[in-house]
Amino acid sequence: MTLVEHPARIECGTALAVTLFGPSYRRAAIMQALLAAIAFLASIGAWVSASSSAWLLGGILIVTVVPFTLIAILPTNKKLLDPLLDRNSDVSLRLLKKWGRLHAIRTLVGTLAFVVLLLSQAVSSD
Repeated sequence: MTLVEHPARIECGTALAVTLFGPSYRRAAIMQALLAAIAFLASIGAWVSASSSAWLLGGILIVTVVPFTLIAILPTNKKLLDPLLDRNSDVSLRLLKKWGRLHAIRTLVGTLAFVVLLLSQAVSSD
């Protein structure tokens, strides 16, 4: 999303990017929340069974994307989904770019969580 889809949407023009944002958001929101919850619960299970705090750290990192999304990204989502938003405006383009930056933060945190969990698995296997 961060490296390919969102930049490609913007490249197609602001009006089309805002139009495509709605269906993409609706499909991704449920999936992302579900995957974050599953990863968090699995990491807690691994932490309890392996007694390695790295599993707990990875789980905490992955679940932080949920409040970050609700606090930092959701207001921008709502503005982009507003039917009164002029899809060709500079405001729309600024909102799309802001969303891209915020999503990049979420991507970095998710990637960091993945690396921590991957290293936790490597340490647990030894």
